[in-house]
Amino acid sequence: MTLFYIVLSTLAGGLLSVLVAASLTLALLGRIVRHLVSLSVGVLLGTALLHVLPEAFESKVEPQRLFATLLGGLMFFFLLEKAELYRHGHHHEGDDPHHHHGHGFDAEQAGRGGWSVLVGDSIHNFCDGIIIAAAFLADTQLGLVTSLAIIAHEIPQEVGDYIVLLNAGFSRRKALLYNAISGLASVAGGVLGYFVVGPWEALFPYLLVAASSSFVYVAVADLLPQLQRRLPLRSTLAQLGWIAAGLSLVTVVKALMPAG
Repeated sequence: MTLFYIVLSTLAGGLLSVLVAASLTLALLGRIVRHLVSLSVGVLLGTALLHVLPEAFESKVEPQRLFATLLGGLMFFFLLEKAELYRHGHHHEGDDPHHHHGHGFDAEQAGRGGWSVLVGDSIHNFCDGIIIAAAFLADTQLGLVTSLAIIAHEIPQEVGDYIVLLNAGFSRRKALLYNAISGLASVAGGVLGYFVVGPWEALFPYLLVAASSSFVYVAVADLLPQLQRRLPLRSTLAQLGWIAAGLSLVTVVKALMPAG
């Protein structure tokens, strides 16, 4: 059953994001994804700081080693993004739908940028699959909450990548197809993680901390900066409301799901 949960969870994020992108216009996507960014912040930080890290620190591993792993993870994802291999591709906060340029992409770079974001997204999805597998192997309840965090982040990320691919000259059909194929890398990571990580139970605390470093990095380095702009009070309160909704969502899901 654990492998089934892993495959189902790794498929969910990619499929949902493709369905969202396929069913909505670019203008509507921009309005919806803007709120999903705030929701993702709450889900990612809530999952990392309230659930995954506490689970890791309940192990017998020395806290200094786990904190060192957290620091190393944050630096790893920083360097990986520097190398343009861990792009998160959010291109929606107020962008012109005819000229999306997130993370340095502009029109003359668009073709190369489209393939670059697909490669980066596949690597990102593969890492997410391993994270999901490690979480499910540690505890079913933790796996479900971790999957929720990744799915919440995947939808705005994949929609952003979809917009980049359209700007790079891909047809709507090809952009959706390549996004779906990229999402399968998460399944590959999940299955590999199940068979490779499973026998090494002693590594679980370190893998959970590494997963937390990914969530914290994405939320703090990639998502929160998009929300840090001068906005009317009503819009700021809406952002806080969506972040609070994300925090509440992970708490409620964990409370409702049986441990295993």
